Amino acid sequence: MPKILLVEDNEMNRDMLSRRLRRRGYEVDVAVDGGEAVDMARTMPDLMLLDMSLPVMDGWAVATRLKGDDETRRIPIIALTAHAMVGDKEKALAAGCDDYETKPIDFPRLLDKINELIAPN
Repeated sequence: MPKILLVEDNEMNRDMLSRRLRRRGYEVDVAVDGGEAVDMARTMPDLMLLDMSLPVMDGWAVATRLKGDDETRRIPIIALTAHAMVGDKEKALAAGCDDYETKPIDFPRLLDKINELIAPN
């Protein structure tokens, strides 16, 4: 069962997304801030869903830090954000995110992105 680290500070978003992912057969670990995300990434999840507006350390800093570390750089990261302005996607990708999904989440599209990133090569 693939393990996803969901990093989301909004309780309602966290609850809804984690329940839907578990129903699809994913193991879901949860972090509520950027510092926790960096620590929990050491458990080597198969993928990280990373909110970009987080307390302690924002998602851009988390992605940059994880992709700069030999131990965690292989973890695919999908940025989850309400930031949908021109350039936000590019900013997330430049920080090291592998993909980008705007809120409110289109769950079927997010599942497609997850499956693309964790499918065995």
